[in-house]
Formats: sequence, C-alpha cells, structure tokens
Amino acid sequence: MPSDPTILAFDTSAAHCAAALLYGGVIVAERREAMARGQAERLMTLLEEVLGAAGIGWRDLDAVAVGVGPGNFTGIRIAVSAARGLALGLGKPAVGVSTLEAQAEGVARPCLSLHDARRGMTFAQVLGPDGAQAPVIVLDAASIRPDLPRAPMIEPSALPPAMARIAAARLGAGEPIARPAPLYIRSADAAPPRDPAPVILP
Repeated sequence: MPSDPTILAFDTSAAHCAAALLYGGVIVAERREAMARGQAERLMTLLEEVLGAAGIGWRDLDAVAVGVGPGNFTGIRIAVSAARGLALGLGKPAVGVSTLEAQAEGVARPCLSLHDARRGMTFAQVLGPDGAQAPVIVLDAASIRPDLPRAPMIEPSALPPAMARIAAARLGAGEPIARPAPLYIRSADAAPPRDPAPVILP
C-alpha cells in the first residue's frame, strides 16, 4: 500500500449521495447531492463523475471507504453493498467508517461524538485515544459524559473527505481491515403489514 493511497470514499446514510477522492494526501474531487430517494440509481454514476473530475480510473484506486452509519437503514445498505462489490471487483480493500468517527476526525481524544437520530433521540459515541466505545442511542444527550469535549456536529453529506483520510490512516498503520458492515443502532422503521395474510385457495 503506498504511503499516500488513492481512496474513493462515499456515503448515503441520510438524504444524500456524497463522495470524495483522496489523492496524494489531498482531497482532489468531491460531490454531494441532496436526495430523499434514488441513491441506489445515482451512486455509481456519481462516483464515476468524481473519478473523472480528477482524471482517475477505477484501477488507479488503492481502496474505497464507505460510511457505515448510523443513519438511514436503506441508505446504509446501499453504500455498504456498493463498497463490497467494488472491493471484490477491483481486488482492493474496502474500509468502513462510522459517521460518528468521521465527525470527530481531527478532534483531540477523548471526545464525545453526537449525531441527530431524529424523533428526539441522539446517537452518541465516546472516542478515546486507543479506540472507541460502542455507540448508543440516547434521549438526553446533555447527560452523556458532560466531562468530555464534543466533536462538532457535521452534516453527514460533508463527511466523505474525513472518511477517506481515516481509511488512509488505518491502511497506513497496517490495521487489519474487516469487510465493511452496516452500523445499525436501532431497528428499521419498516413494520410488518397489519392486514391478514391472503387466503390461498385450493
């Protein structure tokens, strides 16, 4: 792995489709689009546009980075599935980075990273110098580790550059890279239908 790997990072964990390209230690291309739906259809084209803007081809990548959440259940699955497919097709590693970790990039550790979970709830994660505690979902964010500095809350669509830099640091440190997996802190909003199942006639 080169000392300054070329990494394409992307995220669809909320109502957006966003990507950034790290090349030579610098973000050389970035794109973010607000969208409530349609990320699955738009993502790959958007990634190609980001690569094209920098004159980089798929085979020039050293790795991909992907936002694994927490966030929208379907959006997370879209991005993680795309990252796994790209890693398999390119023969390159895929690095999963959480929204909470990316939000705290560059913030002195230990710190607390918070992200709006909607419905009056907040995702929270304590990040220490040697690792991170498991993220939780809370009703009263002010009561969680008031002794720690807070990472600034950043719109998730702006986080792919941080995700790319975090992935580069992990790869440079020689950390074992596991296949990215969705970070679900609460269950999906979808519920089984209330209507009775149809009767199958003989």
